[in-house]
Amino acid sequence: MKKQTALSLALAGVLSAYSMFVALDTFVLSRSYADAGEMNTALFHTADDGETEDAAAAPSAAPGVRSASRHRPSGRSGGSRSGETAAPAQAETPSVAASSDDSYRDENISLTLTRQEVNGTAVYVADVTLTSAEYLKTALADDSYGKNITDTTSRIAGDHDAILAVNGDYYGVQERGYVIRNGVLYRSAAGSSDVLCLYADGRMEVVSPEEYSAQELLDAGVWQAWSFGPGLVEEGEVTVSAAQEVGRAMASNPRTAIGMIEPGHYVFVVSDGRTGESEGLTLRELAEFMESLGCETAYNLDGGGSSTMVFLGRVVNNPTTTGNSIKEREVSDIVYIG
Repeated sequence: MKKQTALSLALAGVLSAYSMFVALDTFVLSRSYADAGEMNTALFHTADDGETEDAAAAPSAAPGVRSASRHRPSGRSGGSRSGETAAPAQAETPSVAASSDDSYRDENISLTLTRQEVNGTAVYVADVTLTSAEYLKTALADDSYGKNITDTTSRIAGDHDAILAVNGDYYGVQERGYVIRNGVLYRSAAGSSDVLCLYADGRMEVVSPEEYSAQELLDAGVWQAWSFGPGLVEEGEVTVSAAQEVGRAMASNPRTAIGMIEPGHYVFVVSDGRTGESEGLTLRELAEFMESLGCETAYNLDGGGSSTMVFLGRVVNNPTTTGNSIKEREVSDIVYIG
């Protein structure tokens, strides 16, 4: 009888502990899993910086773009079509930052902002040239990784002194999909969407999570990885298929996209939509526009009410939320220059 009583008490203790864990996982752990302020800048160190890795193992890097001493996966869109990494466009830049309503320049960053009209929709394009991909960063709301942690793009951008920022992939509403931010792996569970990788040497590549694990991508020198999609342009060609242009995707909506013209030269694009002045873009229209900008690789980030662009603290576009009112939606993460 005593043994049965002891066993019953032990089982009750286990059940109590499990119940407490479930409660914590739901109400506490889901709120904050990890501090997201860390940056793995070691990805940008070369043998010349004191690393001991064999320099011959480093991937080809563009002049002016520091290279990670790692091999990268060879997915469907491995940079320029010739197989060589093109040099980023270089412009003379002042050692002291200079900015205006539509431009910013310093010794590492050159940025020009334009507004264009595409299919009856206002589209905002930030053309950015960097001396290193280290200046293309990401930030999470409240500097914490986890569920239900959100803030507006403009507030997250302000917290990180971002020069330019757009919303990211809203990782927090998904249970799966690789999350690599600033060289740190936060989520390794593969999702069903293609992954956009930004390598430390400045290249962008769209890969399938069926081809590579998140750890393999990190080991290959991936600085950022987003899981939303789909890929819009690969190897300079539009890749949005008819199957992807169905249902809600075919509808005209606000959109956010990021693209690489060549390593070190990127474009950030946000379109208005759902307003009387701007209908919005379909995925195909967005892909064709990114191709027209000269993108070798381009990728669709979270859109709709999330689509927001911020330049020097000013919201550039007209973000729409429920009821199509002009107001920012809170999101999990941003992509920024700074």
